[in-house]
Amino acid sequence: MFLMRLFVSLFEFLLAVVMSGCVIYVTYRIFIRANPDFNMEDEIKKGNIATGLLVGTILICASNFLQKGMSSVVSMFRLYITAPAQCPLPFYQMVLLGTAHLAFSMFLAVLTISITLRLFGRLTSHMQEGRELQKGNVAVGILLSSVVIVATLYVSEGVSSLSKALVPQPSIGRIQVLK
Repeated sequence: MFLMRLFVSLFEFLLAVVMSGCVIYVTYRIFIRANPDFNMEDEIKKGNIATGLLVGTILICASNFLQKGMSSVVSMFRLYITAPAQCPLPFYQMVLLGTAHLAFSMFLAVLTISITLRLFGRLTSHMQEGRELQKGNVAVGILLSSVVIVATLYVSEGVSSLSKALVPQPSIGRIQVLK
């Protein structure tokens, strides 16, 4: 039993290491390219603190989404290792399902953060956040970072619930309570 727990913990650790690298790279690339107002990467290279703050917050929040999705993948793996006879799917399907869970979590992170920033930009169109960020307005960077954090706090729990609901569960059989 100890070796099984150790194996599952090692799997979780390795998955977290791989996912952290993937999240950082993919999220950074997606949001750098998705910004229609200006080139965020050039602004970061110039030392634009406001842009760097927003991109950093986006990275942290996207990783929070993926962490919520990763818990269901670990649950599936734990179920497969501890009770393979009770697992409703073969191993290769569990791997595919786990990969789909993580991709879905990443998709929801990108979608949520993008929609939140665009909606906030529409609601405050007179502020022109993109131009202010490009100018290095740190107050706007802090405001947009806060908007991303608030959206993540609310939506990430929904991602967790949805991801857990999609985990295959073993059949526990029938229990007769009363005759």
